[in-house]
Amino acid sequence: MRRRNRWLKTLFWGSVLGVFLALVLVFSGVAVGALEQREGRPVPQPVPFSHAFHAGGLGLSCRYCHSAVEYAPYAGLPPTETCMTCHLYVKPDSPNLALVRESWEKGEPLRWNRVVNLPDFVYFHHAPHVAKGVGCAECHGRVDQMPVVYQPKAFTMKFCLDCHRNPAPRLRPREQVFNMAYVPDPELGRELLKLYHVRPPEELTSCNTCHR
Repeated sequence: MRRRNRWLKTLFWGSVLGVFLALVLVFSGVAVGALEQREGRPVPQPVPFSHAFHAGGLGLSCRYCHSAVEYAPYAGLPPTETCMTCHLYVKPDSPNLALVRESWEKGEPLRWNRVVNLPDFVYFHHAPHVAKGVGCAECHGRVDQMPVVYQPKAFTMKFCLDCHRNPAPRLRPREQVFNMAYVPDPELGRELLKLYHVRPPEELTSCNTCHR
């Protein structure tokens, strides 16, 4: 009888574990699939804001609108005050800015649409990447050439691990992090690995680096 009860208990917990693992695989696949489906697809915004014009043509730094990128996990989206700093004087009556003016007058934030939205089970922090010399363009592509921003690559686990296993070719001097046109030099990158105290690959590829 005891053997039979032990066997039933083992069967029960084995079944529970099997169902749990199956659910993890299913939801992981759904999340990855969602990221891949967004790859290369422009994400329309409530206001027709062109990064190609503002970042490329005018040369505005990423930090002007995404002010938290150097110290926070999330780079942040610009409040209406940021837009109106210029547009109180530049094309203040443009019909394209109707929602911006309405937001400003009512004190209600604009509802920007997220372009990149990582799954909840992935930990990512912008600040250490910026501090170690990883340029915006490495993940976000040439945003300065995008009239409507899109996710240029599928942010899969492989995408992150490829960089964490060999970060040197992707590193640049910190003062070039926000320069979209900068082309990394692998030889310089190897020097920056030491200068910026980048952790070794065995630490960067540890599970708890991205899953906490």
